[in-house]
Amino acid sequence: MEPFGIKVVLIEPGVIRTNIVNSMVTAKKSQDPSSPYSKLMQKAARSLEHIMENGSSVDVVAKVVLKAVTIENPSLRYLARKDIEKLMEAKRSMSYEEFYKVMKENLK
Repeated sequence: MEPFGIKVVLIEPGVIRTNIVNSMVTAKKSQDPSSPYSKLMQKAARSLEHIMENGSSVDVVAKVVLKAVTIENPSLRYLARKDIEKLMEAKRSMSYEEFYKVMKENLK
């Protein structure tokens, strides 16, 4: 896009407190205790609730966006919270397989 005078900027927010958890719809079959997905879905729901409790307000991302669009020479990438900074650092320091394993372990 640069040849057209358009600057591209990536805003990478961490976890932001929103109503997304209240708006989620879970497949009925996965809620059935006999479903092979039941335990995984319960763990994922608990994990998501915990993550959302510790999320930032939308103001955090709004301030980063405002900075990125008003600065004369913006960076390509902006990380909008400490949790995403830690996650990206972990991802850079591990192989894909190691990172996947860590992410999978966090769902247990």
